[in-house]
Amino acid sequence: MSTTRLDDGRPGRDGLPLLVVGPSLGIASRTLWGEVARRLSGVAVVAGWDPPGHGGSHPATALSAAGLAADVAAFGAAAQAELGRPGEPFAYAGDSLGGAVGLQLALDSPGAVSAVGVFCSAARIGTPDGWRERAAQVREHGTAPLVPTSAARWFPARFAREHPQVVHALLQDLAGTDAGSYAAACEALAGFDVTDRLREVRVPVLAVAGELDAVVPVEDTLSLGRAPGALATVVPGAAHQLPVEDPATVADLLRHHVLAAPAAQRRTLGEQYAAGMAVRREVLGAAHVDRATAGVDDVTRDFQEMITRYAWGGIWTREGLSRRERSMVTLTALIARGHHEELAMHLRAAVRNGLTRAEVVEVLLQSAVYCGVPDANTAFRVYREVLAEDA
Repeated sequence: MSTTRLDDGRPGRDGLPLLVVGPSLGIASRTLWGEVARRLSGVAVVAGWDPPGHGGSHPATALSAAGLAADVAAFGAAAQAELGRPGEPFAYAGDSLGGAVGLQLALDSPGAVSAVGVFCSAARIGTPDGWRERAAQVREHGTAPLVPTSAARWFPARFAREHPQVVHALLQDLAGTDAGSYAAACEALAGFDVTDRLREVRVPVLAVAGELDAVVPVEDTLSLGRAPGALATVVPGAAHQLPVEDPATVADLLRHHVLAAPAAQRRTLGEQYAAGMAVRREVLGAAHVDRATAGVDDVTRDFQEMITRYAWGGIWTREGLSRRERSMVTLTALIARGHHEELAMHLRAAVRNGLTRAEVVEVLLQSAVYCGVPDANTAFRVYREVLAEDA
């Protein structure tokens, strides 16, 4: 494995957080992540790693996701020590193969990383037989036969037409990758499957899919949202090489969800649950929450834990909106979706969050314009029932 600094490296940058980025199979990190690194100038120190045989890195005959993750953990630790902060965790992001290594890193070395961004990757990519077959073909014929078909697999047709120089750069990397190392990386992916371990993840994970990805299906990437505390999203119109297809969106996602993860997201799971339970009791009322938790059984336990930790501990504790504002947003959403039982609960919560009766009426009137008069009519009926019950 080789590593390289991808940001401008100017003096004064070393007080910034460290972001280590990993490439997709057959691509060098500088080619894939260079523009994202430029957009993160002044936000992070960005360093890329290349698998053996990629981007000038020394070749290897055998690889595993666990071995690559261990190498990345060691590199990140050394880089943090060089930056004058030994022992501090670093942020990580990877695409495809690089994303798989990020998941392995989060599982094997959770103390090494503060957050992990996984782009166009999954807990399992493809099939073991498919990867072993490709490894055998590349060992026999090299990577050149892969070049003619890769652009269509990696990029939307429109992107390939409008950005031929970007496509050409990635294809050049693929053609120049050491065949034995590429095959070894295929075999590493054949042995990679952490599907049954997602609930063991203990660091924040951002999972991002390309809507048109033909290599890793969108649903496979979004399934990473099952990891505790994970966030999953889709970039419309993008395919498999997201960092070059939409570097602005990738940089923005990293800035907000990996490099500057909200305080609630950086909490341990236990801390997040405790914070969520405190806010939930304050907003909904202790009696309501006590009834909900008392009724927990084997069917509902995971769900109750999830909403307390994620909805209340991860969202309601954020500083971007006041509780009054969150109540207004919540009421409108519940009216729009027709969730009347939840609406009654949050109409009561709105009072605890400081909304006056007049302000609630204004929210309901506003919803008549943007959600529909029948929806608002029902909301007014629910509100009158709540007022009568609480009188």
